[in-house]
Amino acid sequence: MLFSYEVGALPDRIQMKKIIKKYNSSRLNGLLIACFAALALIFVACTAQRTGADKETDRKEDVLRVLRQTNAYFMDKWPDTKEPIYTTRWRPSNIWTRAVYYEGLMALYAIDPKIEYYRYADDWANQHQWNMRNGVETRNADDQACGQIYLDLYQIDKQPIKIKAIKENIDGIIASGKVDDWTWIDAIQMAMPIFAKFGSMYNDPKYYDFMHRMYLYSRNEEGGGLYNREDKLWWRDKDFVPPYKEPNGEDCYWSRGNGWVVAALVRVLNLLPDEHPNRAFYVQDFKDMMHALLKVQRKDGFWNVSLHDPNNFGGPETSGTALFVYGMAWGMNQAILDEAQFAEPTERAWKGMVQDAVHPSGFLGFLQGTGKEPKDGQPVRFSSVPDFEDYGLGCFLLAGTEYYNYLSKN
Repeated sequence: MLFSYEVGALPDRIQMKKIIKKYNSSRLNGLLIACFAALALIFVACTAQRTGADKETDRKEDVLRVLRQTNAYFMDKWPDTKEPIYTTRWRPSNIWTRAVYYEGLMALYAIDPKIEYYRYADDWANQHQWNMRNGVETRNADDQACGQIYLDLYQIDKQPIKIKAIKENIDGIIASGKVDDWTWIDAIQMAMPIFAKFGSMYNDPKYYDFMHRMYLYSRNEEGGGLYNREDKLWWRDKDFVPPYKEPNGEDCYWSRGNGWVVAALVRVLNLLPDEHPNRAFYVQDFKDMMHALLKVQRKDGFWNVSLHDPNNFGGPETSGTALFVYGMAWGMNQAILDEAQFAEPTERAWKGMVQDAVHPSGFLGFLQGTGKEPKDGQPVRFSSVPDFEDYGLGCFLLAGTEYYNYLSKN
């Protein structure tokens, strides 16, 4: 009778008094107290152990829940994958904004393989006949961005039609020998990973070599070079290279623009062989950028649209923040970034977005519309609706899936 209680159902004070009264012996009383104290300690230890494990599971499930929530909002709003997008004019739905969304969706599919995600992406590609907005002759990285998803889908179901157009396009770019197409840093994310994908798929160094030449041109030559080796950040295009300054006298480093470079480096390094001679170069650029970004993070976890002038349209912004979370989580997952430095900022940024930007409907607030600098798409508020909703969600899905992977390994 004395020892019939299970852990988690220990006797209360009244029950203990009754037991002690019934067995009125000082020695027995002492033994009872010692036994119950030991059981209580075991109970506390077991509960703490279970709580620790459950906490990690809960954090992962919370991340997955919000990814499903935000993605469901978009899929419900856009059931027709071919429906053109209207802002100031009509645009086809295989432009870069939608391509970035599908990058995020394919990342979500990798951790949450729901058939409806795959079908939604595959239907979108089929509706556009696996082609680009301006056909196989285009040199515009914004047109080429859809090729990243075509290649992802091809690797799931290897039908040649899926990569015919994008391969012809990229092979034509290489054959031209012209390396100065990426005149704005967004283009690095839109197109560079495609070269890396082909290099990986065909084990062909020509794709790696040519993308490196294009990257170096944007980095070092375009407009005098769009990468500032001193601040370890990028000017969006030659219009923002000094003497252009922000109102506070600092250089203009646009948040989302730098986020595009971060995403490009992540996606390229995911594909580039460990022994490739250019890998260390990209890793160093990535690390330098992430450390520079760490210095300008806001206390609420977000980044401002202007990284070095918090008063020039200052305030939380989701798309740049999401891309930086994507980079930080990936860097920790690859042991390129030190968790002691980056774990807390990454968690703070993720929590900030979930708590302050995600609407109950799944709509994302604090999302800057399309443009190229801090003033574009303003004002950016919780309730403001950007001209395009798709790319911001894509950035958020990339961030969340990589953060989910980080929580999974810890």
